[in-house]
Amino acid sequence: MEKIVSENATITIIKEGYAYIDGDGWMRANASCTLVQTAESVVIVDTLTPWDGPFILEKLAELNIDKDTVTHVVSTHGHSDHNGNNNLFLSAKQHIVGYCVSNKDVYYAHPFELDEPLIIDPFLKIIPTPGHTNEDVSLIVTLRDSGDQTTGDNNNFENTLAIAGDLFESAKDLLNPDVWTPNSSQPEIQAKNRLKILKMAKTIIPGHGPYFTVQPEHVTAAEDLVKLYEKQNSG
Repeated sequence: MEKIVSENATITIIKEGYAYIDGDGWMRANASCTLVQTAESVVIVDTLTPWDGPFILEKLAELNIDKDTVTHVVSTHGHSDHNGNNNLFLSAKQHIVGYCVSNKDVYYAHPFELDEPLIIDPFLKIIPTPGHTNEDVSLIVTLRDSGDQTTGDNNNFENTLAIAGDLFESAKDLLNPDVWTPNSSQPEIQAKNRLKILKMAKTIIPGHGPYFTVQPEHVTAAEDLVKLYEKQNSG
């Protein structure tokens, strides 16, 4: 399991996601599953398919993590490879599945649609990033303090990691919109949110591939696509 260890958080990639067409023409896909630990929280993001429960428990045991210590379960959207084992974590304070925030039969009305972040702790927040579906979210991790005491904003680019689900399929889609647009419910909105995250976080864990570091050409390509959509709409 690959780890990213920082001042404020430890991020462990329990399973690296993938997506491909096999030799028989079938789509094979599973999500990236990630564990994030801070001083206050233990968050699991995207719990794979319902057939992956034993795998997740095995990997948590290797990390000496009791499943009942997980405080939050985040599914970046509602597809089955992103929420298949949420039921393993019934001691969690909250389950966040896209815009739906709940505990048992209690549902919390959080205004993601108003672009309001859900704060988990001082170093973790969930923000709305729709497009792949209508209610996608991303977990934003502040890896280390910026030292900017004037604004209190620690979420600067260099020190920020985003677990973005299928907002990004993988690094392969950064310069090629044809990789992600066929699976997008709202391509223009997704393009805008992709650009937002590319400008926010230097490190991104996508839905179906290894994590990557944002480069200037990735931002430029995203800006060009947003401009193209805007031009099409104005014409």
